[in-house]
Amino acid sequence: TSHQLFSFLAKQIETFLKTHHGEHYQSHIERRRQSSMLGGTKFTEEEIFSLGFTFSFPVQQYGINKGTLIRWTKGFDIPDAVGKDVCALLQKELDALHLPIRVAALVNDTVGTLMARSYTSPGKTGTLLGAIFGTGTNGAYVEKLDKIKKLAKMGKDAGEVNNSTGEMIVNTEWGSFDNHLSVLPVTSYDKSLDADSNNPGIQMFEKRVSGMFLGEILRRCIVDLVNDKSVPLFKDEHSNQNDVHSTTNIHDQSSLYQQYGLDTSFLSITSGDNSAGLKVTRQSLDSEYGVSAASAEDAEAVRLIAAAIGKRAARLSAVPIAAVVLATGKLDAPRDVATTEPGKQAGADLSGDVNEEDIIDVGVDGSLVEFYPNFEEYIREALREVPGIGPQGERRIRIGIAKDGSGVGAALIALVADRAMRADSPNDSAAGSVGSFLSGLVDNVNRNLKIRV
Repeated sequence: TSHQLFSFLAKQIETFLKTHHGEHYQSHIERRRQSSMLGGTKFTEEEIFSLGFTFSFPVQQYGINKGTLIRWTKGFDIPDAVGKDVCALLQKELDALHLPIRVAALVNDTVGTLMARSYTSPGKTGTLLGAIFGTGTNGAYVEKLDKIKKLAKMGKDAGEVNNSTGEMIVNTEWGSFDNHLSVLPVTSYDKSLDADSNNPGIQMFEKRVSGMFLGEILRRCIVDLVNDKSVPLFKDEHSNQNDVHSTTNIHDQSSLYQQYGLDTSFLSITSGDNSAGLKVTRQSLDSEYGVSAASAEDAEAVRLIAAAIGKRAARLSAVPIAAVVLATGKLDAPRDVATTEPGKQAGADLSGDVNEEDIIDVGVDGSLVEFYPNFEEYIREALREVPGIGPQGERRIRIGIAKDGSGVGAALIALVADRAMRADSPNDSAAGSVGSFLSGLVDNVNRNLKIRV
């Protein structure tokens, strides 16, 4: 239930406070209890911690710390939370524990990544896009207000739009791109995975790109081939191609026969395996998945399938990046800029005489883009093939890792939101429209928060 989920989160926050703020924790709790007994509802401003709440699910956001859950993704299924204000749900559980915490900002992980990258990116170039390629996938980017046509249609529901920056941060929720499957590639394994998921017909792009699903696609491929008697995968008898010269066997209780039983990290293992006879891959098949005495040919077959799945995910990941770059017109004046080297992290070196203003900065976070070998290289390969971008445009795109960006960005937003709340008190809505408020924060972070803590 939603109570169980948010109660768990509140208890984890309580543990954090006890561990890292133990010297103040008990006095905070006692003052909170006394305040409650006297009819008070909250501490003085100085006694409250402001919390940035990263919530990586589709939300209809009405304010900097107000937003109702639209639907769950990434395998979550808690029906009674849908349509409710997730900040209020968390605040209720925090208050039940008498914790001196106020939820100051609700932040999608992509917005957090965008903010964190804006804080850490080298030079003066602003960050255009924050993207997640991990358990799930999504992106948020900076858009001109006059291009967001839905604002006029939303009327009062749009909130008080702050026009001072002329921009707004847009959370794209691109995990649901092409749910009707007009253009996305479709295999029998994609179909069966979707049919067996908690949300059939939804998040179709994410189900081809994100780390939660890539291992499951590979698992379904392997099981299908194993069940096909005409395919010799894992069917060696007394083989000279395995270490023990014995029959390959899959244990009856192998996790290969369980939904989501193959972790996506296995794709990284196969991709980075340079050992003789793919020994590392075969050892992983044995120890983790109950496939004993797999041959080198078996391991090579699995690696080829895994590589195809991983490369497809990376190339598809280039699609929304390209769409944002093209839609925002950032390539209207192409320049000759050196390419970032694949795998370089935040602030990859750009050599030569480069005009910093010509760089298009993209912040990324997530286990796939950080740890899957050559993921960025495959993204760049696809970007070079996109009409309107090509090799010249790809060279202008700087991709940098915003390590733990969702959390760091949420903390930065909470800091600035807290200052705005104190300045505007008693108006807790803090700056009207969340999107335009956050776009102002990007400049605020770049100008005023370039500090090391």
